Amino acid sequence: MNPGPDGLVPNPRRQVLEQTLVELKTRVALLEAALDPAHGQLTGKSVWVGPKARTFTEDLTARNNRLRQAARALVDTIEEELRSAPAKVPPAATRQ
Repeated sequence: MNPGPDGLVPNPRRQVLEQTLVELKTRVALLEAALDPAHGQLTGKSVWVGPKARTFTEDLTARNNRLRQAARALVDTIEEELRSAPAKVPPAATRQ
């Protein structure tokens, strides 16, 4: 990497975080949608009724919500790391 006029180069850690965030958002979208068909069937029409059905539906709803919260927390963590990573760094900072 050749330093720019300011003597700084693109931060490779930031580049990895940016790539990770893009991939993570794609996977999170798939994860978040994973329980949607089952949840939609149970809450959209009477496919199964009674106390056990209500308990199951409540559990599925809770799991769906926890899955979405966990996925959002992962994205938030990477976004926070990305905000703390400078776009450019001195060349010496890229050597490991």
